[in-house]
Amino acid sequence: MSSPAKFGIMQGRLSPPEDGRFQSFPRNSWREEFSRTVDAGLDYIEWIFDGYGASVNPLGTQAGIVELNALKQQHQIDTPAVCADWFMEFPFLRCTAAVREAREEVLHRLVLLAAQIGATRLVIPIVDNSRIQTEADKDLILEVMDRALPVSERAGVELHLETDLNASDFYALLKHIPHPLLKVNYDSGNSSGLGYDVREEFAAYGNRIGSIHIKDRLRDSSGRISTQPLGRGSANFEHLFECIRQIGYTGGVTMQVARGESGDEVNWIRSQLSFIKRYWQ
Repeated sequence: MSSPAKFGIMQGRLSPPEDGRFQSFPRNSWREEFSRTVDAGLDYIEWIFDGYGASVNPLGTQAGIVELNALKQQHQIDTPAVCADWFMEFPFLRCTAAVREAREEVLHRLVLLAAQIGATRLVIPIVDNSRIQTEADKDLILEVMDRALPVSERAGVELHLETDLNASDFYALLKHIPHPLLKVNYDSGNSSGLGYDVREEFAAYGNRIGSIHIKDRLRDSSGRISTQPLGRGSANFEHLFECIRQIGYTGGVTMQVARGESGDEVNWIRSQLSFIKRYWQ
């Protein structure tokens, strides 16, 4: 592509997994990940906010934010996105109205905190435990987004929905809120693992895609879905990058890839980045 995007890493992928968690805020090594991001040849970190790391996440205090921004400046690494995995653990759905209101307050606060670290997008995963299952669920998510968008407008932070809906259902959901700050986070692994066709997805809502997560997943004969090294799953990267070119996408590409050998994260991510760049260039 003539104008390559910046390439980033999902926070935690440059550290050994903690407490057996595949993805989580790296409580023990978040500071070290800035230099590792440089060593891996990447431009940015997509910051994670989750329940596991909430008590020590620098987003939680002004002193922490000051330290985070200082590390960014020292290493010349951006944090353009916050991935709010907290909402997979504490979803807006299947809870009481009072609980939902409290969780929406967390969402609004995160939008404002994201702006303080230079993030222009907040990724909201509505998958797994928080996935949309019914029409009533869709209505509730639309109401939550309606209430959050005024906060997004004040902060200048986009809301990016990551769902496991098929192309037509996701398009129908987005049609209800044509707001320019409500966009799609496209995840190549989630979609390929569910058997979706990337060309159908981009044809349905490609103009609303604001960010991209790159990973590869495989569904076996029993229906079990597993994350695989890039190129070993079901994702069709040739079609994916054709679609990316067609919509003129120049935003960030966040690597959320399978883990390699513990302790060798930087070399592993370098190899996965080389895989992506073959298609990008």
